Formats: sequence, C-alpha cells, structure tokens
Amino acid sequence: MADEILHDFFPMLRVYKNGRLERLMGVDVVPPSLDPATGVQSKDVEIAPEINLSARIYLPPNADPTKKLPLLVYYHGGGFVIESAFSAQYHKHLNHLAALANVVAVSVNYRLAPEFPLPIAFEDSWRALKWSAEGKDEWINEFADLSRVYLGGDSAGANIAHNVAMRVGSEKPDGFNLRGIFLNCPFFGGVDPIGSETTEVFKAGKELSEKLWRFACPSFRNSDAGWVNPGKDPKISGLGCGKVLVYVAEKDFLKDRGWYYKEVVSNCGWKGEIECVEVAGEDHVFSVIVSDNEAGIDMIKKGPFHCHAGWRSGRLLLQPLSCLEEIETTEVKGMAESGMALRTRGRNLAWPEVLSWMKRDEEVGDYYYLGVDKSS
Repeated sequence: MADEILHDFFPMLRVYKNGRLERLMGVDVVPPSLDPATGVQSKDVEIAPEINLSARIYLPPNADPTKKLPLLVYYHGGGFVIESAFSAQYHKHLNHLAALANVVAVSVNYRLAPEFPLPIAFEDSWRALKWSAEGKDEWINEFADLSRVYLGGDSAGANIAHNVAMRVGSEKPDGFNLRGIFLNCPFFGGVDPIGSETTEVFKAGKELSEKLWRFACPSFRNSDAGWVNPGKDPKISGLGCGKVLVYVAEKDFLKDRGWYYKEVVSNCGWKGEIECVEVAGEDHVFSVIVSDNEAGIDMIKKGPFHCHAGWRSGRLLLQPLSCLEEIETTEVKGMAESGMALRTRGRNLAWPEVLSWMKRDEEVGDYYYLGVDKSS
C-alpha cells in the first residue's frame, strides 16, 4: 500500500497513496560560486524569508558600475512542481546566460506545487520582480540599469514570465521599465488541440500537461483559462513590455503553443514587436539541458536584451558590447565567437583590447557605440 502510486508524472515526480511525494529530478543543490568557465559570480539572497522566497543573483565578468547592464529576472522551468534556482542544471544555465547576454540576472526560487499550489508561484515571482527594483541588493544597485529590465524563463518559467508581464501591464508599477520578455519553449495550453498536438507522437504530451495543470492548481477548471491559454485572455493586448522573443523546438509537443502565442499577440492590438524562432532537430528546453551547445548559445545571443550588430555613421552599433556578429564593411571585417574576439585589418584582437577601443560611452536607447580604431 505504501508504494501504490496515486499520481505518476515520470520523469518529474510521483505521489503515493500514503501521501509521500517523490521528486525524481531537480533536487540537487549547488552553492553560488565564481564560475571558472565563464567568470560569472553568483550569490544567494533572501527576498521574503518568512515564506522561504529567495533567489540567486549572477554578475557577469568585467561588470562596471559606470556602465550599468540590463537586469534579467529569470524563472526556472519544471512544470511548477520540480527544479529550483539552485540546482546544478540551472546554475550552469544562468552562468552561461549572464556571461553571453552580459546582464545582471536574478534567478527566482519560487515555491513549488503541490505543497504550494498555483497561483503561489505567480505571486512569488511578482514579489521577486518588485523586490529586485526596490534597491535592496548591492549588486543590483551598483551594476543594473532598472530602465532596462527583462523577464525570461523556460517551460513553466516562460509561462510565469508572460503572466508577470501581463501584471506589469495592468498595474504599471513604478521603479523600473520592463523592456521585453524571453520565452523559451513556453508551457501554454488550451482545450482544443492545435497543430501537431493531434498527432500520435505529441498526443501523450498534451494529455500529461493537462493532468499537470490540474495537479499544480486545484482550482483549475480547464486549460482555456487566460493564464494557461493567452489566446483566451481578453486583456492580452495589455502585455506590459515592448519586445517578445519566443523560442520553440521542432521535437517539442509544445512548439505549436509558442507559434500560436505569437499569432495571438501579433493580432490583438498590442503595440510591441514579437518574434518566434523554431530550432530544428531540438526538443523541449534543449538550451537549458545543454547550456553550452551551439544552438543554446545562439538562442541567448538573440535574446530581447540584444540587437543585431550593424553600422551607423562609421561606428559599430551593438548591444551588449559582448555580442558581436559577423560584420563586413570597407573598414572592418569582424567576427566574434561567444563575444570573445574581433578581427580587423587582418589582425585578431583579444576582448580586453576591443574594450580599450571605446571612444565614447554614450547610450542611445538600447544601444552602445563602439568606436573603430582607424590607426590599426
């Protein structure tokens, strides 16, 4: 009797009839660190100790208080029921994300269902965003630009990022400017199947997700609730940011939900810019599972906190400075790999030398100007 299974969400968790809950993944915890691979520093902070709400903050290498960086508030995935901001998988992912995107990142450790059923994860995530903007952390105060705040997340965390951005749009809180959101393989749903959800290969995934919604939220009625299916949210045009980037994976049963989200947001009267990118040959949250593969790195570089490199008035235009793409002009042929090198006039330059080229530090909108060394 003790081993009889009541709810089986393999490979995530199992609940037994005697009340025991067994999480099968995402239970490992690693400490904050100075990551040798990326140079990113991290530390843990308490946001609301009375409810055990906390976060891990990541600071990229070469952070400079005179050149403040965008702030990314990140929500981990795990179906609202597993994983944490402190697991080995998410610690590695956030180290790579902070380094490649050149952002100060706050990875939120919201409370999990079923012990803390939805909407508690949404409330925790909203509280963490507001805390991040209240000036209570030294790293955020010193290195983050609260006029350039972004939300991001994968799977259930992407769902949270969307719903928190909706709340920003409705409540319009002071103290920060939410520029954009990044949704990686977002966990959305809907009563009626769409696209490939009707195929045999993806039908089991949809059925499992329906059960998971009900398990995580006892008050759940159906998957056409606006927080599950944004296409059924009459207030969707109030999304509280100006940029959205959605990533989906070819082999993921949720991919059509990402494309549907783009269609809904594009046609609802919202005034921002949205893009959806499908990655061939990959499965759900591939960039989290293997953070340092080529597809994952490309995804991070394309995040809404970046723009494409280009030329304006003889200067190299990019954001952030560590995100260089291939550039060809009469002056420079440049190529950066993971933001670490620039080639000009037939000569390879190390990243510190590139930084030394900065002639101006004038910020214009989302961009920085990097002067070109005419003497080389």
